[in-house]
Amino acid sequence: MVSHAWCRALCAGLYPGAPRRLQGWGSAALSSRSSSSSTNDGFLKEKRAQIMSRGLPKQKPIEGVKQVLVFASGKGGVGKSTTAVNIALALAAHDSTKAVGLLDADVYGPSIPKMMNLKGNPELSPKNLMRPLKNYGIACMSMGFLVEETAPVVWRGLMVMSAIEKLLRQVDWGQLDYLVIDMPPGTGDVQLSISQNIPVTGAVIVSTPQDIALLDARKGAEMFRKVHVPVLGLIQNMSVFQCPKCKHETHIFGADGVRDLAKTLGLDVLGQSLSKDNY
Repeated sequence: MVSHAWCRALCAGLYPGAPRRLQGWGSAALSSRSSSSSTNDGFLKEKRAQIMSRGLPKQKPIEGVKQVLVFASGKGGVGKSTTAVNIALALAAHDSTKAVGLLDADVYGPSIPKMMNLKGNPELSPKNLMRPLKNYGIACMSMGFLVEETAPVVWRGLMVMSAIEKLLRQVDWGQLDYLVIDMPPGTGDVQLSISQNIPVTGAVIVSTPQDIALLDARKGAEMFRKVHVPVLGLIQNMSVFQCPKCKHETHIFGADGVRDLAKTLGLDVLGQSLSKDNY
């Protein structure tokens, strides 16, 4: 459908391809329709909104899961998976009555099996759903349970999104108070698929203090804001290295990078951790 604005420009001679004989005709015809143009514009806007709403997936909660927390960062290697694992364990330790699950959404580079000391393939329930593997009281699911440890996952975007859908919907999570999701680096298909398909309680951005990591961390925070996922705050990882012998502390990657970013974004710094070498 050609818009009224384009027709006006065409018939007024603003479009170089408009024949002269159309210019006068267009002005007369459009003036006779001016009274109904606002009505037509409103109809077109409503129709466009309906089409756009059909194009976006409708959010559907994961059965049995009360709260979903995602841990993300635009940059890889900043300790995001370590933070997600520690938070899941802390939630379970803080209140033993709360059931906690951990989903590894990094299809290409799953880390949860190694960090949670888990191996093996998930069993299937009578409903043909995968049962999570458990350790330390945490129910875990990862692509690492479905492929060989050294086998690369060489998939295109559609296959990855299909895998994420299965990890979300075809897993027998039982009744969970919290599902912690370890997101892959970046702001691509997986992040959008999860944010648009399930209601997410909040996102936590993990970063190290150096400028390169902060650039991508900001993109990660802005992405969640665009898809209307609340950003709960930022965590600064690898804040300081403490010498195991003399206990001297050195800020290898800088001191206040995440704190400065949090002020820029109007967010809180939820915590900071030591260098990876101290784990």
